[in-house]
Amino acid sequence: MTGFGAASSERDGLSVRVEVRSVNHRHLQSKLRLPPECQYLEPEVEAILRKRVSRGSVSLTATIVRLETAATVSFDIDVARSYHKKLAKLARELGVEAGLELESLVALPGVLVTRAQSDPDEREAKIILKAVGEAVAQLVTMREAEGGSLARDLEKNATAVERTVGRIEKRMPRVVKDHYAALKRRVAELIGDARPGPDPDLARELALLADRLDVSEEIARLKSHLEQLSTLLAKGGTVGRQLDFLAQEFFREANTIGSKCNDAQVAHLVVQLKTSIERLREQVQNVE
Repeated sequence: MTGFGAASSERDGLSVRVEVRSVNHRHLQSKLRLPPECQYLEPEVEAILRKRVSRGSVSLTATIVRLETAATVSFDIDVARSYHKKLAKLARELGVEAGLELESLVALPGVLVTRAQSDPDEREAKIILKAVGEAVAQLVTMREAEGGSLARDLEKNATAVERTVGRIEKRMPRVVKDHYAALKRRVAELIGDARPGPDPDLARELALLADRLDVSEEIARLKSHLEQLSTLLAKGGTVGRQLDFLAQEFFREANTIGSKCNDAQVAHLVVQLKTSIERLREQVQNVE
């Protein structure tokens, strides 16, 4: 299912913006875009995502700005010692008294070293992960709203399948009678004025014909699949893969009915049945 979620947070000099988008996909496919200094958080971000989402192509982007750059200050003792030795040597060579003060030494280039903090600490990691969780929650809320519309559409297509199955079931006894009548006409045409064959022969042929045209098992399975579909839709939750399997079974039974029945009206009904099943299958691909 498609969806979008976003969350922002500003705390302790850190500004975080997380956006997450999803489009339809049969499996869960995640694409994470985190700043280089936060890439070590990818396993935790992935875990948050997989806990709430099980299907779809999901893209998550996080942007981090430090409003106040935290820094660490240190002194380069080796550089300071080098300055001190060279200044003392210079004082001796010039014959002047060395009066270097500590404040002046610290002010020389390279003695005082300031390093900006590049990696987020545990406190900042919590702020980032909290924003990720809020963005994913918004995404799930939007997907759930779309899921309600999909459920109504699935119920509509399931009703169309059920109606077509009922028409096929109603038509089948008539198909057997029509084939039997056609068989009798062909036998009469072949025999002509000769003595017709015994009725038991025709009865046996009728039994074989009825067996070949029997689709009662397929219709029973289709009805069972419709009941399972209704149960899954009422159950809710993560049912996309089960619905996907049911759609395949719908197609299997429809194809069997089409191959068994040599009847124009049933053939048209099978086309209608497959059309409704295809619509159902397309929507099932979007269900989580």
